[in-house]
Amino acid sequence: MLAHQGAAPQLGQLQRVFSAIMAVKWTGGHSSPVLCLSGSKEGLVASGAEGGDLTTWSEDGTPLGHMQFQGADDVTSVLFSPSCPTKLYAAHGETISILDVRSLKGSLDHFHVNEEEINCLSLNETENLLASADDSGAIKILDLENKKVSRSLKRHSNICSSVGFRPQRPQSLVSCGLDMQVMLWNLQKARPLWITNLQEDETEEMEGPGSPGQLLNPALAHSVSVASCGNIFSCGAEDGKVRVFRVMGVKCEQELKFKGHTLGVSQVCFLPESYLLLSGGNDGKIRLWDVSTEVEKKQKSPMKHIHRKKTKRGTYTKQDGSTNASVTHEEEHGKISPKLNIEHGEKVNWLLGTKIKGHQNILVADQTSYISLYPLNEC
Repeated sequence: MLAHQGAAPQLGQLQRVFSAIMAVKWTGGHSSPVLCLSGSKEGLVASGAEGGDLTTWSEDGTPLGHMQFQGADDVTSVLFSPSCPTKLYAAHGETISILDVRSLKGSLDHFHVNEEEINCLSLNETENLLASADDSGAIKILDLENKKVSRSLKRHSNICSSVGFRPQRPQSLVSCGLDMQVMLWNLQKARPLWITNLQEDETEEMEGPGSPGQLLNPALAHSVSVASCGNIFSCGAEDGKVRVFRVMGVKCEQELKFKGHTLGVSQVCFLPESYLLLSGGNDGKIRLWDVSTEVEKKQKSPMKHIHRKKTKRGTYTKQDGSTNASVTHEEEHGKISPKLNIEHGEKVNWLLGTKIKGHQNILVADQTSYISLYPLNEC
């Protein structure tokens, strides 16, 4: 049962109070750990798992279709087409397959353009380009109309773990990798417009007066997510920190950095049309952050659909129902606090914020063979 069955949460509004009831488990679709998730505009969900498993699900968590890719390579990324909800892109091993979810007997088309295992797929807004980031550090840009590679972006010196096209800017994307680098690209050029090394930034901070330069977890970058405005993106890294950047023409500036998890941040995910940011970590925690205050301080033209409500103090309800009434907004003490804290208990492989039956939900893939659903409710 969903709590608070009235109006769905208005995700664009600030200072809302959120709660998540106990997780609903979607079972029966996989027999191995689930690695990735995607949601369609019509409420369908697709999941990929170890061993070449792909499953589609109904809104109520019933498996609708299943297929096993030949070669049994892990399905590491799935992506619904926004304009054609029955079309699904799936990465397995070094291959990209295009599927019709109404019939998963075979692929409509497939491409073998990456030299090593693909970690992430991203479609641009006009849906003519598909980016695929792989273990070699390369990002292949597939021209879907001409069915050929239009660009091969090679600057990461280690695994490229995540890539994301910027909404409203079909020629621009961001990427991150285990070389601890975050990059901004424009497809008119073969080289990145901007690069930052997360570890070097940390080292500079530690070298200040009175800082002995302790050895920390390296800032291996695992995940990027771009907000709907296209100018703000987030990165989650192995040092447990969540970073938020703003694109300023041909460069980026770090707007916000905070310790989000006690272990590595495996996933970050902006909810649609908002600056509400989900993060998931190897510490088994899932957190919801509101980064709008910091972002809008320096934003000349605020993002559409966001209406600010200025309050200094907010509360959130934990998964077990207990409320922490002392959570203060970053305006008061310069430190951001989570709007929601879920003790999930398993290392997070993938996070998806999606609307199901008109209500916002958080779907989680982890080390188990099932999917966890947390309804996100406004208190």
